[in-house]
Amino acid sequence: MRIVPYTGASLLTQICILTIRKTLLTAFMLVSLLPSMLLTYLAFRVAGEAMRSDIEQGLEVQAATVSQDIDKMLFERLQNLQTWRQLEVVQDIRVNDIDKRLSNFLLELKAGYRDVYSELFCVDVHGRVVASSDPSRIGMMRRTEGGVSLEGQNPVRLEALEVSGHDGAATLPMRAPIASMFEEGRLGELYLMFNWAQIYRILDQAAQGGRSIALLDRDGRIIAASADLRQRGLLFQKVPLSWVSGAKSGVGTYDGAALQIRQVMVGYDHSTGFQQFPGFQWTTLAIENSREAFVPVRQMAMVFLLLLALTSLFAVGFSMFVAHRIARPITALTAFTRAFMRDRKLPEAPGPGTGEVGELTEAFVQTVRDLEQSRQDLVRASKLAVLGELSAVMAHEIRTPVGILRSSAQMLAREPGLSPEAREMTSFIESETDRLNRLVSTLLDSARPRMPILHSADLYAIIRHSVGLLSAQAEKKAIHIDVDLLEPCPAVEVDDEQMTQVLLNLVLNALQILPVEGHVVIAARTRKNALDIEIADDGPGIPDDELARVFDPFFTKREGGVGLGLAVVQQIIRAHGGDIRAGKSDLGGASFTITLPIKEMP
Repeated sequence: MRIVPYTGASLLTQICILTIRKTLLTAFMLVSLLPSMLLTYLAFRVAGEAMRSDIEQGLEVQAATVSQDIDKMLFERLQNLQTWRQLEVVQDIRVNDIDKRLSNFLLELKAGYRDVYSELFCVDVHGRVVASSDPSRIGMMRRTEGGVSLEGQNPVRLEALEVSGHDGAATLPMRAPIASMFEEGRLGELYLMFNWAQIYRILDQAAQGGRSIALLDRDGRIIAASADLRQRGLLFQKVPLSWVSGAKSGVGTYDGAALQIRQVMVGYDHSTGFQQFPGFQWTTLAIENSREAFVPVRQMAMVFLLLLALTSLFAVGFSMFVAHRIARPITALTAFTRAFMRDRKLPEAPGPGTGEVGELTEAFVQTVRDLEQSRQDLVRASKLAVLGELSAVMAHEIRTPVGILRSSAQMLAREPGLSPEAREMTSFIESETDRLNRLVSTLLDSARPRMPILHSADLYAIIRHSVGLLSAQAEKKAIHIDVDLLEPCPAVEVDDEQMTQVLLNLVLNALQILPVEGHVVIAARTRKNALDIEIADDGPGIPDDELARVFDPFFTKREGGVGLGLAVVQQIIRAHGGDIRAGKSDLGGASFTITLPIKEMP
């Protein structure tokens, strides 16, 4: 008989390992998958609700805006009607406009309001056209009964829309009685045939963003619509009144069968008129195709689902790997964890480097080392960033004096002897070297510019001095610099050195960007309690979309530029209690206007 050794402990160990593996696998999968699924659902839900809210708010606002635009236009037309019917010239109806003075007046009005009115005419009490902007209509009969009157004492009446073609061309007749100035009663009525295309134009402009716009009468009939609805033949069709029931304005999602769309989001606004004009109880609709509106949400959902699938695959694989690796050495890992919790330091690896715990310990230690190295790298990068910014400021501010030194030296080298011009260049070199040394010392002491030392100064002299410093560079490119300082210099308090720096920066920028034979004008003008200094050129100018950014640090369009000059200029001017703004000059290029406060005289 063969004796079988006892294996109960081994079997128990295998059972424990199997249970731990399943537990770890289940736990890792739940920990990794449930948050991913929850976050995916919440992100999709929040994004969808936010987009729906934005769309609904946009529809409601757009409907109200278009409604107000239409009411404003109709108010202006009614104001025209009220004003013109009271003019003395319309009294010529009494004599049947025998001298055609009224007809000529109506023709001139139509020409002045081109495309607004298709015709203007007057009828007598019998409805016969007496005067018209269209001579062929004189003598015809016009029915003057009916129409919708405005609320209150307003005598204006609005007739039914007259459609003249399948393309939606129409006119809206507006009429008002003409009272006699000499006796009781009325002479007839003044008609304004409003061109309905003006309403189409408002709706088409509002629909440029991809939405559809419609105008409903009080019965829910579409009396005007944007081009896409007109092309589908939906003019004069009815929409369900449930779309526009409720308060003055609102928004909702409805079945779009009436508009040949599966589902639509509709924002509406009931017209309440404009100023004294009470409105015609029309309603404006802003319509969005729900399917097209939520295309970005569906695309985002697909991306989220793909990420969720990839995350699930990774989570399952990683969980199985981790569970398998952790199950066997779980005891050693527990001891390692207890030692770590007890001693609060990294203990010695419980096993050889080839084992699971050894690899885990090595990875943990390496992770700590990597984090520390990353922290040191981040600190170093921050210091380098500060040093780089400071170096950029120093390099930019040094560039101008160095350029002047080089230009002056070049001019001096051309002279065979020490001429008066060379002596002047030498004085430039000396003064600019002093300014450069002070500037560098200031930057090295602190990274912030010093506060200006203000005192009363002749600003015009500073301007002429700055122009003289740059005259050599201007001559190289044959650039003409005009200085327009006709007015007496007002009393201003400035820092001579900083104001010289400002003027040199602005003029040098112009010289660098101007072509050969360019033109720069420096003008100074006073106004109430302020002095304006404008530096204008005839160069390429500054695009409109960049005017607001030219003073931002590190913003530059010039090759080799740092983008700090104008930022420093703005900081100096504001420290002087002034302001600087960029714009377009009368010469066609760029202009920079410096505004400084004028010192009040005692």
